[in-house]
Amino acid sequence: MSSMPRIETFERYTSRYENWFEENRPVYESELGALRANMPPYARGLEIGVGSGRFAVPLGILFGVDPSPRMVNIARNRGIQTVYGVAEQLPFADSSFDLALMVTTICFLNDIKSAFREAKRILNPGGSFIIGFIDKNSAVGRSYQEKKKKSVFYEIATFYSVEEVVELLKSSGFDDFYFTQTLFRDLKAVQYLEPVMSGHGKGSFVVIRAVKQ
Repeated sequence: MSSMPRIETFERYTSRYENWFEENRPVYESELGALRANMPPYARGLEIGVGSGRFAVPLGILFGVDPSPRMVNIARNRGIQTVYGVAEQLPFADSSFDLALMVTTICFLNDIKSAFREAKRILNPGGSFIIGFIDKNSAVGRSYQEKKKKSVFYEIATFYSVEEVVELLKSSGFDDFYFTQTLFRDLKAVQYLEPVMSGHGKGSFVVIRAVKQ
């Protein structure tokens, strides 16, 4: 699938995207908790697929890149230094950052291998690549796949298992994997902050931290 239908979806349904975070705040805050628990100290961080800045801002990441002009404008208004661009061809020099973040971005990539290679290229040696996503084999992952045709966002998504993402990271030159997880129940049942645990296989939202070799 070309990138245009994906970008157009986020352009057209920006308000629906934004409203999700307000309507599902305990889910969103739980995901932030799992990300925070897996963040190393860093000096210069970039969120790839920054969207409207909903993760970059609370995590203290100052730089972002996104292919949706409307999303870029919202993130800029939230104080993120955001540029227009795609994950598969990042507009940054080699070894520009010591942390790169993708949150629920991998399911919308056109070429995940190219995107991971680009993340490695813009990271300093020993830099961290952090990926937050819904595990394809989890309860929420299975539910999303069953409802693909009913969601304007997940209709255009490709879902991955933890094992698939780890293999892709290894083949892209990353190692030293650390895992955190959250969301242990159906999303409609999440009324309060969910716990954050290490590892994976129980929670539907998984965060993988990998290090550039």
